[in-house]
Amino acid sequence: MEELWTEKYRPKRLNEVVGQSSIVQRLQTLLERKALPHCLFVGPAGVGKTTCALALARELFGESWHSNFLELNASDERGIDTVRNKVKDFARTMAVGGGFKIVYLDEADALTKDAQHALRRVMEIFSDGCRFILAVNYSSRIIAPIQSRCAIFKFGPLKAQDATAFLKRIAAGENLSADDSAMNAIYDVTGGDMRRAINLLQSSSIDGAVSRERILELSTKDPERVARMLDAALNGKFKDAREVLLALLAELSGEDIIKELHTQVFELKLPDERKIALIERVGECEFRLVEGCDPRVQLEALLAQIAVAGKKT
Repeated sequence: MEELWTEKYRPKRLNEVVGQSSIVQRLQTLLERKALPHCLFVGPAGVGKTTCALALARELFGESWHSNFLELNASDERGIDTVRNKVKDFARTMAVGGGFKIVYLDEADALTKDAQHALRRVMEIFSDGCRFILAVNYSSRIIAPIQSRCAIFKFGPLKAQDATAFLKRIAAGENLSADDSAMNAIYDVTGGDMRRAINLLQSSSIDGAVSRERILELSTKDPERVARMLDAALNGKFKDAREVLLALLAELSGEDIIKELHTQVFELKLPDERKIALIERVGECEFRLVEGCDPRVQLEALLAQIAVAGKKT
């Protein structure tokens, strides 16, 4: 069975990590001093939080890194028992080769408040022999006592040039035929999420060639048809816009369509006042979709509002 490219091409050392140069520099400085504090890695999915933690462990511990590193996904094990049992049992034992161990809690913002308070206490008691790295999407969901005990590292989505350069390295390693338009399409679809980008590249490379058309076919975005739908609505052509919408709903979810609409509103050549009004309507529609309302009804209503506003201008 073919290995997942996300693991096959995962950087093994900090200097191999792409797109997070300032964070890598700070971590390398801490590594040289062997003075690692508790850390809070903040950022969206697929931007290198787990990769940096693993690379840090490899460089700190060498061959014994598996024995000194515990990785848990807090969204799967989010209760207080996880902290009291797994984390505490690991933290209280001596590190192989001396020094300290590392506990890496991925998606730590999914921990319950009780679990976070228990974790805070464990971090205090075992600080001499264990360091904690918490990876979160939203730091606001972590209680203040934990945040105050951590050095905060803010990860951002990868820039287009960094992401496409890394994808080209993978394509060369796998002998793939892929032009710049395909790579740019992958970035447009994934928005700086490197894990999604690599998975999309792998899934679209069945016959050794990757094209823009195949990328869009496999992705959860269709920017060209969404743009056509939005343009029709803005020009007051509700029926034309609705036809495109119904075709899109046969392939994409309502949430995917509304997110692409949100992105494209900012690209429109319209006065700021009209953009503000559109964003407000898109936001209301997105909220109703998240609450469980019917996507077709809500998106048709949104297009109707845009079409009515378009006729008035």
